[in-house]
Amino acid sequence: MTTSVSELAQKIINGYRIKRGDDLEFFKTCDLEELERGAGAIQKRYRRNHVDLCSIINGRSGRCPEDCKYCAQSAHHCTGIDEYPFLPKEKIYAEAKKNQDAGLNRFAIVTAGRALTGEEFEKALDAFRMMKKDLTIELCASMGFLNAEQFHRLHEVGVTSYHHNIETSKRFFPQICTTHTYDDKIRTIKIAQKEGLCVCSGGIIGMGEDWDDRLDMAISLAELNIYSIPINALMPIKGTALEDRPQIPAEDVMRTIAFFRYINPEANIRLAAGRKVMPDNGEKAFMSGASASISGDMLTTCGTTIKGDLAILKKLGLSNEGANDWDDDEVQAAAN
Repeated sequence: MTTSVSELAQKIINGYRIKRGDDLEFFKTCDLEELERGAGAIQKRYRRNHVDLCSIINGRSGRCPEDCKYCAQSAHHCTGIDEYPFLPKEKIYAEAKKNQDAGLNRFAIVTAGRALTGEEFEKALDAFRMMKKDLTIELCASMGFLNAEQFHRLHEVGVTSYHHNIETSKRFFPQICTTHTYDDKIRTIKIAQKEGLCVCSGGIIGMGEDWDDRLDMAISLAELNIYSIPINALMPIKGTALEDRPQIPAEDVMRTIAFFRYINPEANIRLAAGRKVMPDNGEKAFMSGASASISGDMLTTCGTTIKGDLAILKKLGLSNEGANDWDDDEVQAAAN
């Protein structure tokens, strides 16, 4: 690299964008504190003082036929997780209202399984209609490999964002899942974007991938025009195929968040599972590249509290009031 990390950060602030094929080796070894300072400057330029907070509810749990090695909800694993069909819409509504009243920006229904279909998909639409009618919180969904018609119907009832992680690099993906492909993921993301939905997509680090895989994932998400990128640190769950993976070091998580900001300067880099791996429950990350977080109860790993997150933001001079992940022009640009 002919320029320093801080000089690269300024170039990005001035409009330069990192592309596939660029030499990214320096991200692996450069001084972490300098990298974090640059990421913080880029974050301030594009996300200002705004931090987007979202929450999720596990709308249908367990018995998933997919064999993702990290997942407690896979039927291929024996983790003792609660299993239940799609929740009553009243329960989902109550949870959404609680999160809205607590001050969160958005609320998502997440369901286990390859795709939510049939009667359960209709129940999900009913739940979204009920929330859209009375609540103001932004509505999101994560329901697997849906088709164009399903995305359109979700959009009609008020869903504005769809979550669908690519999980890792294309190279490493077959090492963590064999029942669907990386290309299946990309195809679904593009269908959702064509409908006009903002896509939230990121992945998990610490599954055995290397630094090149993490960098490749960051580049791939930039190429897909993703505006919300959750970064999960693997929390090995007993009974899954990755239960014996060592915990990823905090420094590796922080480095990943920082270079994701360089490569995706305008996106919301979202803290997700594994926040407790980082210093002060991710507090430093909010000044070093992260501009969003999942808050409240997580799916199958320990999360953080809404009250705690709002206190952190206040302490840092940040706010979750204001801009969304995207604007209409950005969504349309991603679809075209």
